[in-house]
Amino acid sequence: MKRILVTGANGQIGSELVTYLRLLYGDQEVIASDITLENCSSPMEVLDVLDHEKFRNICESYQVDTLIHLAAILSVNAEKNPQLAWDVNMQGLLNGLEIAKEFNLQFFSPSSIGVFSHESPKDKTPQLTTMRPTTMYGISKLSGELLCDYYYQVFGVDTRSVRFPGLISSVTPPGGGTTDYAVEIYYAAIKDGHYTCPIKEDTYLDMMYMGDALKLIVDLMESDSSLLSDRNAYNVSAMSVCPKMIAESIQKYIPDFTISYEIDPLKQSIAESWPNSIDVSIAQKDWHFNCQYDLDNLTKHMLASLQK
Repeated sequence: MKRILVTGANGQIGSELVTYLRLLYGDQEVIASDITLENCSSPMEVLDVLDHEKFRNICESYQVDTLIHLAAILSVNAEKNPQLAWDVNMQGLLNGLEIAKEFNLQFFSPSSIGVFSHESPKDKTPQLTTMRPTTMYGISKLSGELLCDYYYQVFGVDTRSVRFPGLISSVTPPGGGTTDYAVEIYYAAIKDGHYTCPIKEDTYLDMMYMGDALKLIVDLMESDSSLLSDRNAYNVSAMSVCPKMIAESIQKYIPDFTISYEIDPLKQSIAESWPNSIDVSIAQKDWHFNCQYDLDNLTKHMLASLQK
């Protein structure tokens, strides 16, 4: 990667990834873009990814060689507006792939554990298995995986992707995902000493600290293309945890912290359609994927950062 365009730069991943990439590649080599840019710094461009012509012109004018396409509508918000989610998640992706094909760009767009379903194995869910998602988010992400594979196999576009679990960050609040509770609980622990959780206490989902997520994007994009056996998209995860485990981890540092539960039927139904845990062995084999943060390290870091 030499000159990189990031779409969705105001999102939970993008807002931290732009800073991370600029530290690695230089401030002027990473262009931030989003539909609004109040939190971005130059170089930056206002971009609706449904506007193919402007999307293309930005890539051409900056002479980018890498497109990191993060713009998407997340799981809970997608269920509230499925038409918008399909348009952004699919047409926006298709626009990016067409531009990558035209300019021979390296291309990354994240998928999600949302591609799995009740019909997928619940524990150690393998890389390749039955996937029949029942949410618009999951449907669009699985369709996106297939579309990226198509552009790689038919047009030779260097597409790469991972299936992200829930991402936990102390920098940017979550934005409409099912796993938002795993971020909100830390903010609530600091501010209120109590959190009302919308997910049942024993609901297990895969999670990852944002710092590990940023590193793995770079590691995957810098990997030898010939070593990638299943580039769209790799299972990745750091831990499988439930809300009760996160609360108990917080209580080691804030003993008076309490948690209660008021179940959100939509969030709970989505969470129950996803795996308890996924198998990440293929990512480990192909490009030495690993994570530095387990639950205790993550909790210690989150609380220290948020207390500041």
